[in-house]
Amino acid sequence: VQLVESGGGLVQAGGSLRLSCAASGSISSINVMDWSRQAPGKQHEMVAAISSGGSTNVAGSVKGRFTISRDNAKNTVYLQMNSLKPENTAIYYCGLHLVRLGRDYWGQGTQVTVSS
Repeated sequence: VQLVESGGGLVQAGGSLRLSCAASGSISSINVMDWSRQAPGKQHEMVAAISSGGSTNVAGSVKGRFTISRDNAKNTVYLQMNSLKPENTAIYYCGLHLVRLGRDYWGQGTQVTVSS
């Protein structure tokens, strides 16, 4: 299984970015895809998750500004980030969790930098 992220970059505060993550390989139809992030000097934290059935969970710190969605036919998950703040600067990682097999996979990460 491989995960390829795209869409990161540099944006001014108040701007928007859309991250994409495409999964390839042997993927069970029952899975969870998510986005997490690692900022310098801070703990790795979950940002948002979405099940193959469409149930979502979004961290309180970004709720109302970030939206997670997916296209099951393309095995792709998206993270729409609006009203970005400098504290959202981090490396964002895509994750794929094969629930029944108990296997987890992560992408290489994509840098998001929000300037003030």
